[in-house]
Amino acid sequence: MNEKRRRTIALAHPPSVLSFANIGGKFEGEGPLAAYFDELGQDSFFGEKTWEKAESAMQKKVLQRALDQAKLAPGDLDYIFAGDLLNQCIGSSFGLRDFNIPFYGLYGACSTMGESLSLAALIVAGGYARRAAAITSSHFCTAERQYRMPVPYGNQRTPTAQWTATASGCTILSDDGPGPYITHVTCGKIVDKGISDVNNMGAAMAPAAYDTLSTFFRDTKTKPDDYDLVITGDLGELGHAVVRDFFSRDGIELGENFQDCGLLLYDRKKQDMHAGASGCGCSASVLNGYLLTEMRRGKWKRILFAPTGALLSPTSSFQGESIPGICHAVCISAEK
Repeated sequence: MNEKRRRTIALAHPPSVLSFANIGGKFEGEGPLAAYFDELGQDSFFGEKTWEKAESAMQKKVLQRALDQAKLAPGDLDYIFAGDLLNQCIGSSFGLRDFNIPFYGLYGACSTMGESLSLAALIVAGGYARRAAAITSSHFCTAERQYRMPVPYGNQRTPTAQWTATASGCTILSDDGPGPYITHVTCGKIVDKGISDVNNMGAAMAPAAYDTLSTFFRDTKTKPDDYDLVITGDLGELGHAVVRDFFSRDGIELGENFQDCGLLLYDRKKQDMHAGASGCGCSASVLNGYLLTEMRRGKWKRILFAPTGALLSPTSSFQGESIPGICHAVCISAEK
């Protein structure tokens, strides 16, 4: 029986990561993790006529790649859990509609990889599915058009701004397999500290990351040093530093094993990405490339993956609302 410790669930039958795949765009291909991508586009369209259709194409491609790697047909999946940043999650619904697989559409903003992976793990561990896929994506041009300024406008970006990754990632979980395994999940709570600057996502999401991570450590009676890697989703330079400061005030000094996907995806000295990467595709592509590949190679035994999301919309921003944050944590281990 799965054991619930307040917000954290220890899975009695940890699902196995059966396969994983990721796709990136031109800038992702110029970054330090380029070798960990299964496919890299040379422009922002991926063979389509619009950016929105391009994002759907990424999800379609990444699911097919993950299925091919696992030698599965679409009908071998029981469920898909997927979402993106577009209104009504059209990147996911339009990209995955032809697979004819039972579908749960999700919106966790940039935390969607953590949300989809958590739900897929719970449904497999609970015996309600044999295999389930967790997918998400983001696209720089679709996100900029929806949330900020038209891309051709060329507006100046503030130093705290982050670059929305053009990327997608997919993990297929199974009730049986060689691992790595999802052993614990912690559902995030909405945390809002009144940040309203849409160009400072890191500061808006950092309190949620601190809340979820501290809850996970408390519920599991572990500490950050017990993990080879504790990695947040896309806090960027500022948000990452804020979380360090929060833990420092608790007397906990986070070491070099505390990292952020938004600081890994791009070379910020050579690429003008300001505070780092963001977007659903940031943590999704880093997880389904660099992290899981290196886990299978034996670099890490246990990772705590905690992507963050800013639960805002263009309407809420225009109306002066603050930005609620959320963070979902997933523990991935080489052993059950």
